[in-house]
Amino acid sequence: MNKNNNISIVVASDNHYAILIAALLKSIDLNHKTEEHIDFHIIDDGISAKFKTQLNSIVDPARITIKWFKSKEIIPADIVIPVDSSAFPLTVYLRVFSPYVVDQDVDKLIYLDVDTIVQDDISKLWHTSLGDYTVGAIQDVGKTVDCQWGGIPNHLELGLAPDTKYFNSGVLMINAKKWREEQISGQVIKALSTYKEHVRLADQYGLNVVLANKWKELDPNWNWFAFADNDSPSIVHFLDIKPIFTSYNSKEVYRQEFFRYLSLTPWKNFKPISGNQRHFRKIYNKIKKVFLKM
Repeated sequence: MNKNNNISIVVASDNHYAILIAALLKSIDLNHKTEEHIDFHIIDDGISAKFKTQLNSIVDPARITIKWFKSKEIIPADIVIPVDSSAFPLTVYLRVFSPYVVDQDVDKLIYLDVDTIVQDDISKLWHTSLGDYTVGAIQDVGKTVDCQWGGIPNHLELGLAPDTKYFNSGVLMINAKKWREEQISGQVIKALSTYKEHVRLADQYGLNVVLANKWKELDPNWNWFAFADNDSPSIVHFLDIKPIFTSYNSKEVYRQEFFRYLSLTPWKNFKPISGNQRHFRKIYNKIKKVFLKM
């Protein structure tokens, strides 16, 4: 149990997707009805000072405290993040180090990808028991490790049955104390380095290798993918094209919800940007990784 009774949430973002934090944070704020204070930890991978100032203005600090952490400061000195060849930004790997962001007396945290909005009181997820598990998560779109486009291609080599369940890493309940004791971050990075030719979906591969058959399956409403219908999802996850782009292709009702929250922030006049910028960003990410490998 969190010794100070606060709800600890961790997110990570670069400046490109930082605007997503605004809608996410406002959604948490509006739907949180219980008395627990929220500590909202942001791993900052190059977010502008102007954005930080504006974001700090959208919540009441008596209810939600925003805590900022530079990405380079939370990665243990003895760990080097392996560079893959995907278009995912290196920011995605930062979730692996989220248990090192919260205070040492905080035993539990909720990690959220910034491309989510919360449609229910986050305290309900917070009070979900993990039992003896280190992590609670929701099954991914690919369902099992033998998924052809995701999953764990070398699952048989690792002794995993093809029908072993595979989780999405965008929403995680983490026992931070157990995570640190078991040195999960180091194990994940080692898996990513050792089996780099098999890595798909970046750090999600490593997390599923290390935690295979060792994670608690949570109610799928707490990580509902935006391309699927649901009258009352607790968390909506924009897995594919984000609602900030004109090329958004998931359910329209969820995009409307995203912009409803965003309209209550300093970004209320934001207009969706061209999908070309999304493609340019993917190209940039790949080029950046080539230079990092060199």
